[in-house]
Amino acid sequence: MADQLPRVRIADAHKSFGSVQALRGVNLEIQAGEVVLVIGPSGSGKSTMLRAVNRLEALTSGDIWIDEDHVTSSATDIRKIREEVGMVFQSFNLFPHLTARRNIMLAPALVKGIPKDEAERQATALLERVGLSDKAESHPGQLSGGQQQRVAIARALAMGPKVMLFDEPTSALDPEMIKEVLDVMLDLARDGMTMVVVSHEMGFAKAAADRVVFMDEGEIVEIGSPAQFFDSPVQDRTKRFLEHIL
Repeated sequence: MADQLPRVRIADAHKSFGSVQALRGVNLEIQAGEVVLVIGPSGSGKSTMLRAVNRLEALTSGDIWIDEDHVTSSATDIRKIREEVGMVFQSFNLFPHLTARRNIMLAPALVKGIPKDEAERQATALLERVGLSDKAESHPGQLSGGQQQRVAIARALAMGPKVMLFDEPTSALDPEMIKEVLDVMLDLARDGMTMVVVSHEMGFAKAAADRVVFMDEGEIVEIGSPAQFFDSPVQDRTKRFLEHIL
């Protein structure tokens, strides 16, 4: 049955960029409603794995499924997959000439054919959800980095995704703006959204993550609950990494 399948399944994923092996046989299953934090040093394959989930990166070999949809099959309609998988990047990628509300309205109207008034109501509700009701008519250039990232999250949510992917969503933000973005992500986690988050925000890991995945050199080195991972890691490579970041 579909409801017994993992929400995301990555099987023996390999990805090479020329002579560089970015992913080396990655296997990972994520259940519906689970929040998984992925950490590791720069160049460890974290973002490559994340981008492969909605085929922004094509695997060299291996398979990925979202529920029963075979993401890596050439027969799969990737537009359908991308409707189901919301992605929030390090850079906000908002359209500078559109207001916050219209940035959120655009994809549901164009891709899903939602009537304009319905898309506008949804965008207004999502702006309220991310704490930006008063910024609906503001353009990105009038918003702080944290506010722009919250609009980007609302824009991804507007498609009604099954999974939300976050690729270092706070790394481009000033420290005082990080909390406002993490608070929105915490609310999503509490609401049961399936989330895969590449980030080194350890506070978020301890508050919201069900599991922490540590990657290095294109491989998953260790997986554990936040308590086990941070307090009693098993692998020496994990211990060395944590010594540098904690």
